[in-house]
Amino acid sequence: MSESTPPPGRVLGLDIGDATFGVAVSDETRLIASAVTTLRRAAWATDLSALRALLAEHEAVAIVVGIPRKLDGRETDQTRKTERVAAALEKDLGLPVHRTNEVLTTAAAKRTLLEAGTRNQKRSGALDQVAATLILQGWLDTERARASFLASFAADAD
Repeated sequence: MSESTPPPGRVLGLDIGDATFGVAVSDETRLIASAVTTLRRAAWATDLSALRALLAEHEAVAIVVGIPRKLDGRETDQTRKTERVAAALEKDLGLPVHRTNEVLTTAAAKRTLLEAGTRNQKRSGALDQVAATLILQGWLDTERARASFLASFAADAD
C-alpha cells in the first residue's frame, strides 16, 4: 500500500464496485476533483486497458481508491474485494494507489444528485462518478491539510 505523496500531477479517483468503476480526476494543482466517467467492469484485461487509457488521457501520476468500511471502521466483504482490486491495480499499472475511507460517499452522492434535481435514469449513471469525485476530493483535502501541518511543524522545529 502506497502512503507517500505522489509526484506532482493529476490524480485519478476510483469508486470501485462489483459492476462499475466510477472515475474522477483532479486538476494539476490537486485542488479540485471532477467527475469523468463510469466504466462498466468486464474482464480484468479490459478494465486495465480502459484505466490505462484514462490515466494517459488525463496524465495522471497516481490513483486514489475509496475503501468501504462500516461506520465503526470494521471491514466487510466489499472492503476485502476492493483492497484486492487496489492491490492488483498498483501491481498491474505500476502507479501508486492510495487508499482512503469512503464511508457514506454513496449516500452523499445520492443526496447530491437528488438536490441537483437529477432524474432517476441519469442518476444511476452518474452516481458512481459523483462518489468517485467525493472520494478524490476528500483525499485531496486531507493531503493538503497534512502537508500544511507538516510544513508548520517543520517551521516550528527550526
